[in-house]
Amino acid sequence: MGTGSIDFSTVLASAVHDMKNSLCMLIQSIDKLSHKMSNQSNEDAEELARLHYEASRLNTNLLQLLTLYRAEKNQMPLNVEEHYLDDVFDEILAKNELYIEKNKLEVSINVDNELCWHFDIDMISSLLNDIFINALRYSAGFICMSADIIDNELIITVEDNGEGYPERMLAIQNSEMHDLDLNAGRTGLGLYFARLIAAAHTNIDKQGSIELTNGGKLGGSVFKLRLP
Repeated sequence: MGTGSIDFSTVLASAVHDMKNSLCMLIQSIDKLSHKMSNQSNEDAEELARLHYEASRLNTNLLQLLTLYRAEKNQMPLNVEEHYLDDVFDEILAKNELYIEKNKLEVSINVDNELCWHFDIDMISSLLNDIFINALRYSAGFICMSADIIDNELIITVEDNGEGYPERMLAIQNSEMHDLDLNAGRTGLGLYFARLIAAAHTNIDKQGSIELTNGGKLGGSVFKLRLP
């Protein structure tokens, strides 16, 4: 049987979608298993936390692949509604609770509980969760998430007390897909997706953006997301 006019990218996108659903079920199972094994040894707890962390990273990568596919096909419709930022932050904390607890990390949240904004909750939550996961990995034990409205823009900041972004990461934060070195340890692919999602959020003549710096309040990496 011939392959005909099969669109491989469409088949791959469908497979990625299925894998993502399976990973979500796996992550939920890990969470349940962790709660049941409350008296587990430190070694077992750390192994579960590591498994949860890696599964979450893989889930994020699959979602990024789907986002890239939809952007290429011009099929990235936004479902923009009003959302409270403290709810967004609470969800991110809940998703990473196991890793935070087992690695004895401290997370500070600085946001007014009445602060709300219009954006696509799935895309922005995925973006922020990816950045937060990286902050967990590279911090020296403390991460801060904050949000505020400045000059009619929502500014969301994720910062940590680690060694900061490598100079190479700072240099490629505005690079296009074809300029990225996919063989590098930290390819910058996640930043590309973050910029893609941010830029999809527009308001009149403004569009969302991201910014990477080092320093901030904690002396480590600082990620800022701006939404008009």
